[in-house]
Amino acid sequence: TNCLTMIWKLFKHLSEDQQRYEKQLIFEHPTFVKLCQQLLRDARRMTRGDLVFSLHALVNLGVPQNTLLVQTLVRVCQEKLNQLDNRCISVLATTLAGLDKDKNVSALQAGLQLLVEQRIPNIRDIFILQNLMKCLGKDVPVFLKKKLEMAVLKEIDHLTFPNALRMFLALVAMNYCSIPILNACSKKIQENVHDVSFRHLILILEACYSLQYRNIKLFSAVADYVNSTACLWDKRQIMLFLSAFETLGFQPSELMDVFAEKVTEDPEFLNLKNLLIVLRVYSRLNYIPRGEKHLFFETLHNCLNKYLPQISNTELLKAVYSLCMLGYLPHRALDELLQKDSRNELLLSDDLYKEQKEVMLRAVKACMELDSPSFTKPAFVITENSSSLVSLNLRKAQEALVELLGDENMFQQNVQLPYKYHIDFEIRMDSARKKVLPISATDDHADSSVQRLAFLFVPLSAFCVGTTHPQGKLAMKKRHLNKLGYHVILVLNRKFQEMTNEDAVEFLKEKIYSENAFPFSEVTVQDSN
Repeated sequence: TNCLTMIWKLFKHLSEDQQRYEKQLIFEHPTFVKLCQQLLRDARRMTRGDLVFSLHALVNLGVPQNTLLVQTLVRVCQEKLNQLDNRCISVLATTLAGLDKDKNVSALQAGLQLLVEQRIPNIRDIFILQNLMKCLGKDVPVFLKKKLEMAVLKEIDHLTFPNALRMFLALVAMNYCSIPILNACSKKIQENVHDVSFRHLILILEACYSLQYRNIKLFSAVADYVNSTACLWDKRQIMLFLSAFETLGFQPSELMDVFAEKVTEDPEFLNLKNLLIVLRVYSRLNYIPRGEKHLFFETLHNCLNKYLPQISNTELLKAVYSLCMLGYLPHRALDELLQKDSRNELLLSDDLYKEQKEVMLRAVKACMELDSPSFTKPAFVITENSSSLVSLNLRKAQEALVELLGDENMFQQNVQLPYKYHIDFEIRMDSARKKVLPISATDDHADSSVQRLAFLFVPLSAFCVGTTHPQGKLAMKKRHLNKLGYHVILVLNRKFQEMTNEDAVEFLKEKIYSENAFPFSEVTVQDSN
């Protein structure tokens, strides 16, 4: 066992190429063959530790699972399962995680799961607990996940910084979001963020996404650390941080400013793949860099133009869509896109993403019209009431508006606008914003003195995490509704649903009549940043 374990320890530190070469030498060595034969003969007489560690070393060295040796050791482990101490259980769980399911392995895994369930109350070592969580995986029954969670929480005061990193990954492996454990781990990581490697920081952010865990303090600590040490990271690493934050919906504004400067100073690193990532990040998070924003846009635009001869149709649509979402029109790329559209090259009938592409293309065409410098606010917008019925989550708002305004004729619901835009409720007011006007009285003629309010009840996911800053799609819609003459009022639907009926009425009253409820000047994405 000592011989095999030492071979594995030396082997695992080699490069992949060295490992392939050394593995062939090891397997062909006559002494290794004798060693395996002796192990096969003595398997049932070995101590529990020697048995488990021998199996662990052989599996990691790449001895095939279907060999008599590996299958024999698996069966003997099954026979001696109740004799294993907690450390051996942890090592065995790690080993089984690297094996494919077969009859013997499945039987041993089932027995190990039952044993872990019995032993959990007596396991005090966080390292062993997190290893079991990682190796038992997501298929473990929920009651066992909860038992493991309670065992970890009992020892949470002894959680060290290295264990906090591993615990994140263990919870991902088990597909279990334990908020108390994650909060404790996050606190340790925030305290020691300067000691976390690039790879582990990315893994932590990816784990937060996988577990749908949102911790603003943790995200801010990571972003502030990367920002304060930006000179130590290359541009690709910072880009990967921003990409990880984008998937979480978190906007690290200072870091995005620093990265924008680096891009404008040296855009050569922006190959096509990197360019698409940068465009996606800034557009989805709805962020216009402070300072030289036009230079930043021009730099991205020039990079995109450089790749036009080789870019695929889908990539071109995504790139143009991202720039348009930010209010910037890349004219040369737009011309290329429209030519492909006119030749019916963009939307193929058998395309799995045809519907998604149609939405993107429609948004691009809306941006071309509404964000054009020559566009003027129309005196009259044709609207269509798509349905008198409102969805369940808007019924409370409907009832509150009826109570506040006295009549359903004083507002319009489920309003369809040009460019396929939809608003939940529309209210029209006089120029002094003192009086709500009946919809029927202002429906058939243009009147520049009429003020139009558009209420949008939106989910929390439409905003950047921890803020009321709208993400790209919502910001684009808000900007375009402003261009069409609407004053947009965004309401966080979940928060509204939690209000009492009286509070809901007061809330809407304040939004409608208060002078500070909304600015009457047009607000663009650039202005809001």
